[in-house]
Parts: sequence; C-alpha cells; structure tokens
Amino acid sequence: MATFKEFRNNVKPNWCPGCGDFSVQAAIQRAAANVGLEPEGLAVISGIGCSGRISGYVNAYGLHGIHGRALPIAQGVKLANRELTVIASGGDGDGFAIGMGHTVHAIRRNIDLTYIVMDNQIYGLTKGQTSPRSAEGFKTKSTPEGSIESTLSPLEIAMSAGATFIAQSFSSDLKQLTALIEAGLNHKGFSLINVFSPCVTFNKVNTYDWFKENIVNLEQFPDYDPSNRIAAMNKIMETNGMLTGLIYQNKQRQAYESMISGFKPEGLANQELSLSQDQFDKLLTEFK
Repeated sequence: MATFKEFRNNVKPNWCPGCGDFSVQAAIQRAAANVGLEPEGLAVISGIGCSGRISGYVNAYGLHGIHGRALPIAQGVKLANRELTVIASGGDGDGFAIGMGHTVHAIRRNIDLTYIVMDNQIYGLTKGQTSPRSAEGFKTKSTPEGSIESTLSPLEIAMSAGATFIAQSFSSDLKQLTALIEAGLNHKGFSLINVFSPCVTFNKVNTYDWFKENIVNLEQFPDYDPSNRIAAMNKIMETNGMLTGLIYQNKQRQAYESMISGFKPEGLANQELSLSQDQFDKLLTEFK
C-alpha cells in the first residue's frame, strides 16, 4: 500500500508562500494513501488558474486542461476507465464562472469522481480581479469602486442541482480537509468539496484570520444529520455558506456509470478492442 510520500514528485510548486493550495495538495496526497490508492490508480485533472497547477504536483496520472473544462475531461477519463479514481480540481473562477455550466451538469449526472474547488474568492493567477465568489463591494483591479454583483452560492446551487455529496473545508484545517477528501473518494457518485483557500498575495480581505472568525464548523452541532437534504439547505442559508464539514450526502442514488446498460466494469485499457472478421463485415454492411 502506497504512503502519502509516494504521491509526491520532484516538481516544486510555484505557488506564493502561504497559499492555501499547499494544504490542499497535501490533503489530496494523504487522503489518497489513507483510502489505499496507488499512484497508478489515481488521475488528477485540473483547469486553469493557480489551482490548475496541482495536477503536476501529485505523483499520479495528471492532465492540465483548459479554463473551465476540467470536469468534461475528468468525466471522460472516468467513463473510459472505471478502474481509475478520478479527482478534478480548479479554482472558484474555473468552476463557478466559465465552467459553471459543466459543474451543474456534472453534479446532476452523478458520475463517480471527486471535484475539489480551491475557493480564494478572487482571480489570483491574472493578478487580482473579481470572481463570482467575491463579495458585494469587493474592490479589485476589475472593480475599483467595489463589485455591484451578488456573490454566487455554490453550495445552494449544488443542492438544487441534486448533488449526492457536498462538503466544505478550510485549507488550514488539514485534518478535516483530509478526512473530507477521503469521504469524497469513498462516495459512489459525484463529490463536491469546496475549500476556502486564501490568496495571500491579492486578496487582503478574505484572509486566514477572516475565515477563522467567520467559519461555522458543523462539528459544533452533534445532532446535525448530513443525510437530511432540507436541514442541509437550511444550514447553508443560515450560515451564508460559511460552514465547514460534511454538509450533505445521499448514499441511495446510484452513480451514473452504474446505470448504463451493458457498461463493462473494466477500463478500455483492459478490454479486448479488436474486431473479429465477422464483426467487421457486419459493420461494413451498415454502410451499403
């Protein structure tokens, strides 16, 4: 069984010192080891942005996709090889702006993969512009007088889209984050894990201290039931989306690929793909 060190490689991350994404990377590596994966059994698919670099920092199969398109690629990888554990990753701009259409449909489809969003509430790679997660009044280079747009609530959207696993964590809480990623990897269906991952360079509002003052940890509510969909939505709205922990899980709904008639459990790489002469001749007759 692989250790978390075996999910490391020799590529040094070039994130800014103090970036929350370092903890997300460590949590992925620890969770992968804790659930018994081997590096060759994991694929990490990422989009564009600071967070998109993470696919190159984990010793596993990886693909650095294009902006907002991590989920279509990740879904294709999973459907092509059901034997792989697939993690998609990106930032709040990647997943909740240009990629939001893909996010909603991936959620409702419920393909068995884990989507980790590093939510820093700003566009960091392009040097600090407003993202869909920025608060009203938030001043950036693109909104020098303050944003007049309302903040997107990804958790409410995920609930309304029929998500079967929703969790949220804070990058400085490595223990909780690792446990939630483990739970997401073990969940049979689409798992959304949003992570508050502060941008220490361009976001001087949503800092580590700010999050610590505003986060509500669900561990404070011992009677909270994550299988209760209505209670989950109420708790999201009560806390204005600033809660951490396992928010909702539906273990009853089947994953997308398990409902496809005739879909083989073996990945394409392990299937016999050659055609017999009879099969080839039959295909040719369809074009006559």
